[in-house]
Amino acid sequence: MAAAAVTLSPLTSAAQTTTPELDLGVPTTAATVRQSQRVNGGYALMDALRLHGVKHIFGYPGGAILPIYDELHKAEARGWLKHILVRHEQGGTHAADAYARATGQVGVCFGTSGPGATNLVTGIATAHMDSVPMVVISGQVPRASIGTDAFQETDIFGITLPIVKHSWVVRDPRDIGRIVAEAFLIAASGRPGPVLIDVPKDVGLEEFDYVPVAPGSSVPKGFRLPTPAADEAIQAALELIRQARRPLLYVGGGAISSGAHEAILQLAERFQLPVTTTLMGKGAFDEKHPLALGMLGMHGTAYANFAVTDCDLLIATGARFDDRVTGRLDGFAPRAQVIHIDIDAAEVGKTRVPDVPVVGDVKQAVEALLAASNGDGAEGRTEAWLERIASWKHHYPLVVPAAEGEIAPQEVVVALQELAPDAFYTTDVGQHQMWAAQFLHNGPRRWISSAGLGTMGFGLPAAMGVQTAFPAEQVICVAGDASILMNIQELGTLAQYGLPVKVVVINNGWQGMVRQWQESFYGERYSASEMTGGMPNFERLAESFGVRGVLISERASLHQQLRDAIDHPGPAFIDVKVRRNENCYPMVPPGASNAQMVGLPSHPELAIDTTRTCGHCGTTTASSHLFCPNCGAKL
Repeated sequence: MAAAAVTLSPLTSAAQTTTPELDLGVPTTAATVRQSQRVNGGYALMDALRLHGVKHIFGYPGGAILPIYDELHKAEARGWLKHILVRHEQGGTHAADAYARATGQVGVCFGTSGPGATNLVTGIATAHMDSVPMVVISGQVPRASIGTDAFQETDIFGITLPIVKHSWVVRDPRDIGRIVAEAFLIAASGRPGPVLIDVPKDVGLEEFDYVPVAPGSSVPKGFRLPTPAADEAIQAALELIRQARRPLLYVGGGAISSGAHEAILQLAERFQLPVTTTLMGKGAFDEKHPLALGMLGMHGTAYANFAVTDCDLLIATGARFDDRVTGRLDGFAPRAQVIHIDIDAAEVGKTRVPDVPVVGDVKQAVEALLAASNGDGAEGRTEAWLERIASWKHHYPLVVPAAEGEIAPQEVVVALQELAPDAFYTTDVGQHQMWAAQFLHNGPRRWISSAGLGTMGFGLPAAMGVQTAFPAEQVICVAGDASILMNIQELGTLAQYGLPVKVVVINNGWQGMVRQWQESFYGERYSASEMTGGMPNFERLAESFGVRGVLISERASLHQQLRDAIDHPGPAFIDVKVRRNENCYPMVPPGASNAQMVGLPSHPELAIDTTRTCGHCGTTTASSHLFCPNCGAKL
């Protein structure tokens, strides 16, 4: 995946002539950076965060982190930054995560030691899986108590090693400025991700002579900035694009991280490339554009899945060939050559070995392709391919059920698209997430959803983080009745800070995606997935937090009640009762290829070819085969 939108350039200081500097838009002078003063560790930490442009911190205090919170209180009084008190540490991580996704800046969250630190783990893993830049600061027991099983001691450093880019335990307060500078550099550069700083309680209290450290002026040993994509790789990729008759651009979250949407639009239009995006890549390409195919994969559009199965060139940009995208791997783009553009060399060839690997920032690589093309275009090569895709679009559209009986969940999402087309949307995880991905059309950084980890409970605190970053923007969380209960306590945070988030719960009384799988693959044995027992009255529960509660159960009032709730100046919780047995289609069953979707109308005359004929010996074989079983020739 591609780098975050930060600028790295060498410092001019004689002492730091080879050190890359992370430009976070924060003015720092020699006086502000190098003047020494007697302070404690907590002050040093807050000052270092200030120097790195941090405006908001999401967190929850506790015993081990109290020295830091004491200095945080003073920092807020000075106007340095603002702390948002969450109701659970997991909510703080998701809020910081979404803050980073929406702004392109590094998100910051605090938690104390022991259970406070372990409550951070799910949010750290979520950010790690989706490559989100985040600095997590945890309190720890005093240095002398580490390793003694002291009260509320947990080895959060060890616990999180597999899910962070880097981590530190601060043993000396003199290291705080350097560690914070390194943390922000590592979190935001290359493939973004979370980092952890664990601060023992006595480190926060200890006084020392503090010398501030400028952003980007301290680089850990062995750190290297990504290099630009090789010219040879760009030329080889361009040659495949010029030859392709059935090309497909497959765009992932790396395109969002790198800000590559404008370059991708130019590339698609210049070579008339149809474009499909992953769940993480939503917003990287205008889904109303004629070349847009929407999302591909398990619940992607039929025409995107048919296209990826029948293409002859797959151009993967900032995507990692996730299993929910590929379906059965040997049936994913089986007859295509592959160009893989990614900033992380470890991702290139991990799942699918490309014909042309392009290791580098997505935006820079796509811009290099455009520059090298010298204005060349498609020259009609893809016309027949686009006509075939247009036929698939016509015959296999996404379907909203007939407006009869109970409200269909798809109707709710379509109504939101009509009423708030430019809002930031966050989601929880489940059927509602897939319907939102299918029917909402989002701009860059306005779609925020847990993709890799699939974290239930993500949507509400994520919306809280986005709204904190953009107080004047519309922010809507689309949730399910099961997911919302996992972090519903954050309604208290919305109320305390007056964050005007609108939470729309698509309520079918089930863990919807679990129920769909149990219906389809487990003989309709609905084990522990029915949620009506103990279901709260969401309208009254929201009101008890000081949040406006709305219940919608009739189609006739759906649009008006949604409009009224969206127009409400404060936070609102909208509980929409929908039909209980609606399934999310299309769906690629486990073990199937993307072309083997269920839930589609039958149009066999338009389906992709199921057999292929060898041009060398004439043998007929399955279309998924890459080589002739008779003579071995490449098909």
